[in-house]
Amino acid sequence: MLPLRPVEILEYLDWNGRSPHAEWFESLSAQAAAKVVVAIARLAQGNFSNVKGVGGGVYELRVNFGPGFRIYLGKDGERLVILLAGGTKKRQPKDIEDAKARWQDYKKRKVHG
Repeated sequence: MLPLRPVEILEYLDWNGRSPHAEWFESLSAQAAAKVVVAIARLAQGNFSNVKGVGGGVYELRVNFGPGFRIYLGKDGERLVILLAGGTKKRQPKDIEDAKARWQDYKKRKVHG
């Protein structure tokens, strides 16, 4: 088995400089926030075992806690992850749609930035 390679984790910022992921994260209980921090730390270590593609270049990181938390992200190459949003299983279709739009915006602004 190959060793895990660390990746850099950044947050997507909209045109107003706001992070949808941070806004969601701040609404979590302390216990839920701790689970999310651990999941993101594993991701930063290169552990993508709970990540699956949901289409449009967007991935979903499942956090097995509470209502089934989800973290939506995009991979910019092999060493950079952009956190797009967070949510729960209940809001999954809308959250995925929003994450896909944010990923397209990120890529467009990166090219023209």
